[in-house]
Amino acid sequence: MAFLEAFRMAWDALRSHKLRSSLTLLGMVIGVFAIIVSVTGVEVIDVYFKDRLQFLGASTFTIRRTPSIQLGELDPSIRNRPAITYDQVERLARAMTTPVTISIIEDFALAAVRYENRETEPNVVLLGTDEHMPGNFSYEIEQGRFLSEQDLQYARPVIVLGSAVAEELFPIESPLGKTVRMDGHRYEVIGVLKEKGSFLGFNQDTRVFAPITRLMSLYGQPDRNIATISVRAHEPQHLRAAMDEVIGRFRVIRKVPPGRDNNFEIETNDSMQSIFEAFTGTLTLGGAVIGLIALLAAGIGIMNIMLVSVTERTREIGIRKAVGARRRDIMRQFLLEAFFLCQIGGVFGIVLGALVGNLVAVYFEISPAFPTGWAVGAVVMVTGIALLFGGYPAFKAAGLNPIESLRYE
Repeated sequence: MAFLEAFRMAWDALRSHKLRSSLTLLGMVIGVFAIIVSVTGVEVIDVYFKDRLQFLGASTFTIRRTPSIQLGELDPSIRNRPAITYDQVERLARAMTTPVTISIIEDFALAAVRYENRETEPNVVLLGTDEHMPGNFSYEIEQGRFLSEQDLQYARPVIVLGSAVAEELFPIESPLGKTVRMDGHRYEVIGVLKEKGSFLGFNQDTRVFAPITRLMSLYGQPDRNIATISVRAHEPQHLRAAMDEVIGRFRVIRKVPPGRDNNFEIETNDSMQSIFEAFTGTLTLGGAVIGLIALLAAGIGIMNIMLVSVTERTREIGIRKAVGARRRDIMRQFLLEAFFLCQIGGVFGIVLGALVGNLVAVYFEISPAFPTGWAVGAVVMVTGIALLFGGYPAFKAAGLNPIESLRYE
């Protein structure tokens, strides 16, 4: 029996039992879909995080009281660490001998910004910072200027607007020199930042920046914890030395006894990525395991359907053997039927999984991704399932006695 003839007959056999073939396909589609949708969603977020984490740069690291990426509940020894205060950061900056630039960001309020009769939504974040923030956190100025050393020294009531805030309040005029109100306080606009876009659904352009010294005088709490301290080595080759010196000097400033663990976190681009990769790897593995279980169930369903098909077509098999079909011809036909079911189900599962998985990208307005390796792996898996679960029914069909088969009713 020619291969093309076996191909045609296998296809006709599946078409003649559309409902049964469709239900069998559904199980395979669900199994492959479960794998692809989970790994696609995770890969979309993983690629996006890796891209966004590049803002740290090759020569920058951060200091935090607790880890920025937290998996599970924090240990009490970490959760109860003392605050990193502005005074401690200033002492660190004065003590450093390695050439570095230190900058800070701390949030003070979430409110609306008002200019005359125009007002934003109450979702604008008021952040306290210093003159080094753009260089350390990868921000750029669109109009005007950023904060200066004198703004910090004299705690001036000045503010730099995110692009979304500026567009909403000043659609047809320059915001520079205008006075805006936020949370009951007045500020003079001295600059506008370039658009940064969204990060996991959070608009980074609905932020405004003011001198941290001014905000501490308005909101009090001089001992409040500073959320993020960025340290930028002036040369990439000085990064390791800068990290070592920061750890040593900050331990002294925060009075950490010798032999005790640091009561602060040092994070680089690579360290944050490794933590996130461990998390996404767990999610990927969980989705793959669920998908494999579904594929196993689908494979058992294919074997069951194929065994029923062998029984129903016993007489047909006998006739083919009587006119010269060999065992391998019969086996090939039934294997092809199983192969068709698995491959068609696999293709549909891959397509649907990639589409649904990329809904994460649509929701967060980020770039789509396609798990090529997992898609190829899914094709290999369904091929193996076709051979494994379709092999026994095919072997059973090929071994039928032609005389007994012709007598079967």
